[in-house]
Amino acid sequence: MKIGFIGLGNMGAPMAANLARAGHTVTGFDLNAPCPEGVRQAASAAEAVSGGEVVITMLPNGAILREVASEIIPLMEAGAVLCDCSTVDVESARAVAERAQAAGLGALDAPVSGGVGGASAGTLTFMVGGSDAAFTTVQPLFDIMGQKAVHCGGPGAGQAAKICNNMILGATMAVTCEAFALADKLGLDRARMFDVVSTSSGYSWSMNAYCPAPGVGPHSPADNDYKPGFAAELMLKDLALSQQAAAAVDADTPMGAQAMALYATFVEEEDGRGRDFSALLPRFTARGRG
Repeated sequence: MKIGFIGLGNMGAPMAANLARAGHTVTGFDLNAPCPEGVRQAASAAEAVSGGEVVITMLPNGAILREVASEIIPLMEAGAVLCDCSTVDVESARAVAERAQAAGLGALDAPVSGGVGGASAGTLTFMVGGSDAAFTTVQPLFDIMGQKAVHCGGPGAGQAAKICNNMILGATMAVTCEAFALADKLGLDRARMFDVVSTSSGYSWSMNAYCPAPGVGPHSPADNDYKPGFAAELMLKDLALSQQAAAAVDADTPMGAQAMALYATFVEEEDGRGRDFSALLPRFTARGRG
């Protein structure tokens, strides 16, 4: 396929590179980041989308997505598919899809899970909203960039799935870190706690696959001084999106709200910015010292 790719940051660059390595013709554009090897550099977003059968965007937020979409949709060829892989609010995803469909384009919102490591390895999970036809067109590309793509429903359904998933993730990571800090103070060995919880009813992805305690369980950012696999400020962004969505539909999400408040304090008032979201553990462990 001929593919346009807009947004070549930490996630977008390896995704675009994987598509190019698989033999697709990929033209990329980013205001700041260079193109990865195998991706042709465009001078503008307009040049990147010219003639593209699929245009993929990976952008920071809904406002920028709307701005970019308003620029490129009139320039895309009828029948092409605009596939946004950013994590944005559901309202923005639906607004962009509506505009794309009015222009005779397919539209997908397809946020990802798996972080920078998954983007590089081609093992991302895509949560996809949009039409069956658009999903069928882009599915071969999802198969290159990821290990799984789930068609969740119509426009906005992919973002809804991502927001719900990451609200669970943020809350479970927070309580996992709390539990390790409590275990420390109770004199319980961390490795033995892991052995119990990872095979008991406290089992979770945060504990079993991404353990926040260094030297315990599979290798994780905790074993690399909490250098981010998924940064705390990105978790804060996703939790804020969950609460924005909850307010819009009058959903009661007290645990999600509490997790958002905790990460807001960690990122904005403490030392969480630039650290992995699992770095809440040393934050809780430090309580009462000095």
